[in-house]
Amino acid sequence: MRKQLLFSLLILLFILTGTFLVVLYGKGYRLNIGEGKPKVSKTGLLVATSIPNGAQVLINGNLTTATDSTIDLTPGMYEIEIKKDGYFPWKKRLEIKEEIVTKADALLYPIAPKLESITTTGVQNPVLDPSGTKIAFTVASQSARSNGVYVYDMNARTVLSLQSAAKLIANDTVAPFSEATLSWTPDGEQIIATINTSSGPVTYLLNSSQFNENPRNVTATLPTLKEQWEIEKAEKDEAQVVGLKSALRKMISDNFHILSWSPDDTKILYIASKSADLPLIIKPRIIGIDTLREVRKIEKGGVYVYDLKEDRNTKILDSVPDTCREDITTCELPLRWFPDSKHLVYVHDSEIHMLEIDGTNDTIIYAGPFIDSFVFPWPTGEKMVILTDLNNRQILPNLYTISLK
Repeated sequence: MRKQLLFSLLILLFILTGTFLVVLYGKGYRLNIGEGKPKVSKTGLLVATSIPNGAQVLINGNLTTATDSTIDLTPGMYEIEIKKDGYFPWKKRLEIKEEIVTKADALLYPIAPKLESITTTGVQNPVLDPSGTKIAFTVASQSARSNGVYVYDMNARTVLSLQSAAKLIANDTVAPFSEATLSWTPDGEQIIATINTSSGPVTYLLNSSQFNENPRNVTATLPTLKEQWEIEKAEKDEAQVVGLKSALRKMISDNFHILSWSPDDTKILYIASKSADLPLIIKPRIIGIDTLREVRKIEKGGVYVYDLKEDRNTKILDSVPDTCREDITTCELPLRWFPDSKHLVYVHDSEIHMLEIDGTNDTIIYAGPFIDSFVFPWPTGEKMVILTDLNNRQILPNLYTISLK
């Protein structure tokens, strides 16, 4: 009887000890042999992921593992590098803290990207719609079956080729739409086409989803329509901040000139309207957020990204271009959100850059010929769209995709 009781107690003790050790392991405690003596110490976790996966993970220059893995590290600062053959490397200095999961999430870009044409008949003045999924442009070419205004839907599922996604919505029968300057209405449902004539500009409103047999001439009512669109835009902008905490709303209204919201509506790209110290909105700070590159002291004219979910502010550019200094309210920077809301596309010095929202991993993904700032990310993030004539002045510029996979 006593032997059976003792045996039961030993089993119970074994289970309790095992459970205790598992709990300690889950909390990050590890047994290390230092100076010839065993020592139990807390660790932090590094989760390394990459797109594409299967990349090498180097910690302080030492090859440690491959991506899609979790690594135990003693607390401290580490140089993390993620690299894969055929892709630009990703690097970042990260702090590992006790019992905290730190993420190294790398988007890798190909060193030799593939170019593929979307159009072949020549494209003029492409403009992206507010949703970032459609491109409107004009065609005026002898090789085109019909000149006029086209809309390219990047979400369209085409079986034959990329070129089959372009749809003609207005031709030159009613008016010379191939010569029009285009812009989108705030809701992305219509296109404003303005044609310069000898008697002055004439403006039409086109339905972007179908062919317009009888385009609506809105020249006389354009001022009223523009005023209505401005009101709608202001109401939309106000609706995005109305649900926020009062302290956050005040911080945004006092210090931010908003350029754009991220696709997931959790981050704001903005120009600082004045120099200020941003107050902490979330107290205490969220566990595990990366504050190494955070900037709470903003300078007037600087370009920043504010993360509403993490209450984290990071710097993108020290200052806006000279053309924006007089009036930042009309400033249009060559910065565009990438669909994942974690990266920005930056067109600078005839190069296309990709950078993270904390300003790190600034990578030149394309330095070939392209025209102006006609650079648009594909909605899925698989590629970029550019306008280029490939430095051949004998041909009209066309839309091309740059593969990011």
